[in-house]
Amino acid sequence: MNENGSDISDIRPPVKVVEWTGDERRGCLRLLEQTLLPGETKFIDCKDAPAVWEAILRLVVRGAPAIGVTAGYGMVLAAQSIPDGAEFMTKLDEAAEYLESSRPTAVNLSWAVRRVLRRAVESSGDDFDGVRRAMLAEAKDIHAEDEAMCLAIGHLASPLIARCSGVLTHCNAGALATAGIGTATAGMYVAHARGHRFGVYCDETRPILQGSRLTAWELMQAGIDTTVITDSTAGQVLREGRVQMVITGADRIAANGDAANKIGTYPLAVCAARNNVPFYVAAPYSTFDMGLACGSEIPIEQRAAEEIVEGFGRRTAPVGVKTYAPAFDVTDAELIRAIITDRGIIEPVTPENVQKIITG
Repeated sequence: MNENGSDISDIRPPVKVVEWTGDERRGCLRLLEQTLLPGETKFIDCKDAPAVWEAILRLVVRGAPAIGVTAGYGMVLAAQSIPDGAEFMTKLDEAAEYLESSRPTAVNLSWAVRRVLRRAVESSGDDFDGVRRAMLAEAKDIHAEDEAMCLAIGHLASPLIARCSGVLTHCNAGALATAGIGTATAGMYVAHARGHRFGVYCDETRPILQGSRLTAWELMQAGIDTTVITDSTAGQVLREGRVQMVITGADRIAANGDAANKIGTYPLAVCAARNNVPFYVAAPYSTFDMGLACGSEIPIEQRAAEEIVEGFGRRTAPVGVKTYAPAFDVTDAELIRAIITDRGIIEPVTPENVQKIITG
């Protein structure tokens, strides 16, 4: 309950990003078409693994947790199209590798795919529909767990948000990036539901503007005071003292706490440190890759040149110009005040504290 007696235990996102309908044999995955936001709210139906692969690559669905949930269901769709028989598990393993190839940086993708595949192996036998049912149950578990993880992060982050009159965020680590109320935005939703009033500055997030198109849209849907700024304005916002914290999500976090997130996050963290503003990362345990010692080992996806030179259908650079378009950069653990996870807050961010919170 909040101070006004309202129930905040079941805060819901403004829109469903991922939704499964039907059974293990004829089910369908419905996704919010995020490339059309904020101008149009449209959903697409994915009926096979190639449609899921395309949706992940094309950013119809994006954000590490939402990608993981989507990929889990993608394995179920793959199983629907594989004939019963001796080659079933071999083909399923091939489908897992195929789905994993859609985007390499978001560790939740492979984590979810391999989890559903493992459930299939554990259930394997002559009852192939039984295997498919088990896979769907696992995918639904991943979906429900993500909703719960977001809420847990929100309750841990809310007291930090409540200290602030202004918060700065980059890209979209909100409800549109998860199955629940987001990671970086989760504390905002909970603090807002508890009656705290604050403003959020959203970096527009070049080149495809996830901050201005997505984060601003969903926060406004929730009635949270929202201001869009260019990425290059963030330093001035920090210098002027308009915000008391920066909080972002992450697509993969190494064992030492180095965190990969949307390109532009690293310079934001450096600028926050220069202006003595604490920089936080919010992410579920599934975003940690404990097999990687540090951030330099995180694979960084390279995006197509068109996202820079022909963003949203209009050419903005000379024909033939070279581009360099990494989708992510890595923020060093020493620049991160704390990582807020569903299992607890990692502070200070050290390999020992990451190990303690994430693996127990």
